[in-house]
Amino acid sequence: MPDVILVTGGHGLVGKAIQHVLATEAPNSRYGRRDGETWIFARSGDGDLRDAEATRALFEKYKPTHVIHLAALVGGLFMHLKYKVSMLRDNILINDNVLHTSYLTGVQKVISCLSTCVFPDGIEPPLREDKIHLGPPHHSNFGYAHAKRLVDVANRAYKEQYGLNYTAAIPTNIYGPNDNYTPEDSHVIPGLLHKCYLAKKNGTPFVVAGSGKPLRQFVFSHDLAKMFIWQLREYDDVEPIIFSVGEDDDVSIRYVAEQIVKAFDFQGEVRFDTSKSDGQYRKPASNEKLLRLMRETSKDNEEFKFTPFEQGLKESVDWFIENYHQARTGQVAVNGATTTGKDHVATKLVTREIANGTASL
Repeated sequence: MPDVILVTGGHGLVGKAIQHVLATEAPNSRYGRRDGETWIFARSGDGDLRDAEATRALFEKYKPTHVIHLAALVGGLFMHLKYKVSMLRDNILINDNVLHTSYLTGVQKVISCLSTCVFPDGIEPPLREDKIHLGPPHHSNFGYAHAKRLVDVANRAYKEQYGLNYTAAIPTNIYGPNDNYTPEDSHVIPGLLHKCYLAKKNGTPFVVAGSGKPLRQFVFSHDLAKMFIWQLREYDDVEPIIFSVGEDDDVSIRYVAEQIVKAFDFQGEVRFDTSKSDGQYRKPASNEKLLRLMRETSKDNEEFKFTPFEQGLKESVDWFIENYHQARTGQVAVNGATTTGKDHVATKLVTREIANGTASL
């Protein structure tokens, strides 16, 4: 019986990266598309995963044997602070429907995508897989973080009650082509890309929020895609795995900004707005378990090779410039009001609140 792999959220940053890797790696290789595999990349328009019946219809249509679950309601700090109930409830509904429908329809394996925000606030570094439940997450995103934590709880419950092979990945900061570049929702690299692009276009200073001193681990989306494909094919345990570059491979936000300036050939003024918060200075995560297992399951006991940050960033900038007019950057109208972004979480939440009579624009 052929494998049918359903990827929820299949047209986002990571879903597009998986499509790229499958198409560019050698057929039947470790990360390339294999004979007997059918890959389905679902988008939000294919079914509302908050709705149990719509989720069941999606699964009955494609009859997946395996699921990579990337779909989520997610945004930047602004969204997490303002929409705590939506971040909690919508993600709980999405995750419960995907996991339970997988159980009801006989899916063999599910891999869900978590986030390092699930870790307790102030936990002693480095972040490791066994520290997820040692304390509450940071208050700024506790709705989203708790919803994601519950996936790990659910995976263990399905394993213990039904013997099912459900697990999860915990990526650090992801960047790459096909990201979300909308002002309110974007994370640091896509946000800085958009700012630098506009600064060069308009002849204005490139302003970076904060001092630029904080350090972060950035993982290129194409590398992350390979990790998901590996986990799907070669990892068989309920325990989640951190997907990240090494603890000592983190880079400062200032260095990120400098590399973006270089990639854009931006000749204007660069400012660091120190009136803005830097956030946590450093939160290193260990990739020791990931690298050990990927090495042990490889044919030649070889180490996984990460894309150098400078190379991945240049590819991301080049993609953004070439695809600017179709990237998630523009403005959309919602019932006569204008909100920034193209088909993004803020628009969806505002649309829903207007329908419920609760929106304030």
